[in-house]
Amino acid sequence: MLNPEIRLEKALQSQIYDALQGDVVKFVLKNAEYSSDSDNYWRSKMEGHCMKADENLLSSFYTLCHQVKDKLGFKEDVDFYVTGSSEINAFSIAAEGDQPHIVNINSELFNLMNEDELRFVIGHELGHLINQDTALKRLIWFVYPPQTTMPPVTLQYKIHLHDNLAELVADRYGYLACENLGACVTAFFKMASGLDLQRMEVGLGDLLIDNTKHLDYFLHGGGMSHYDHPVNPIRIEAINMYANAISQEALDHGMDQLIQILLKVGNSPLDGPMSVFIATAGIITANIDGNVAKEEYEHILRNLSNSNIFPRAFLDDILKKDVDKLFEESVNQIIQYDPSLKPALLDYIVGVVLADKDITEKEVNFIYHIGQQLGLSVKEVSQIFASQVQRNYVPSLDAIS
Repeated sequence: MLNPEIRLEKALQSQIYDALQGDVVKFVLKNAEYSSDSDNYWRSKMEGHCMKADENLLSSFYTLCHQVKDKLGFKEDVDFYVTGSSEINAFSIAAEGDQPHIVNINSELFNLMNEDELRFVIGHELGHLINQDTALKRLIWFVYPPQTTMPPVTLQYKIHLHDNLAELVADRYGYLACENLGACVTAFFKMASGLDLQRMEVGLGDLLIDNTKHLDYFLHGGGMSHYDHPVNPIRIEAINMYANAISQEALDHGMDQLIQILLKVGNSPLDGPMSVFIATAGIITANIDGNVAKEEYEHILRNLSNSNIFPRAFLDDILKKDVDKLFEESVNQIIQYDPSLKPALLDYIVGVVLADKDITEKEVNFIYHIGQQLGLSVKEVSQIFASQVQRNYVPSLDAIS
């Protein structure tokens, strides 16, 4: 049996937790006796507006849920509910304290899905509890309350990628719950279309052929996965790989291509060349005075984070290559595509120079040299330089103390 975990998801989970000082925050909240209202809200909602399954009420559904729970080896208590809703959806809520967790299935799913498809859905929701996705989400929401504050861009990208990968992990638990690849695939299409596929005379083979066409669109740069859940073509191919992989190594290799789709944060032809320019121009500029300051390095990473989920790894990879050659190539590609970006390119270089709050003569000469190479006049270079100084320059404390 292959491991349902995805290594990148686990690495991101750990990185996000550490970045938000998870151990410290949990310690402080525990001693502050802080508790959110979410658990009480959800339990009140489920107990007051939904139907809870037990041995006597919805007994067949109760038995099905506990068969899945036992098959996945999940020992913690879970309450299973059904909500009357035409929305094709299910969700899980991890409990705080000693209360049971919550898994809810909307009633419309019973109208569409057979038993194995329901096992997949229930297994998916239990997978989120097993993978402890809610615990991380609670930490994020505490440090950055929704609708009030936003995490830094790089952290936003990593949270989004983690959410997508966590869905793929939960899908694997769903497959383990039913061990029926066909049921997993038909469940996805039923949730996407709201259609009874048997009644519409749509077969599993037709669905897989159709999925290949849609996946090809995403694999070859035609689309992005913007949402908290990966797009269905990725999810279906990922579960297909998991079900049919002959080894963990083969599975990981196949998943790499799908994950590349999830790593995309932009869809412009300039995304690649601009990232290379930011990295190479930053490296070259920071080295002009013979000393790459910490502030300069962080300035480069901040700019890279707008287009890269892993800016440090991208920068490290650039450093292993011919930086000067990549710099020239990226500048030519950008200017060829849009000549009006010349001032923006120089503006970034000036920003790197100002980052360490110390402007040397070598750096000034370099700015004017690059400006002339870009085809800008001395006046235009001076105006860009002056604007950056006025907007962003702050003297160091050493200079004024």
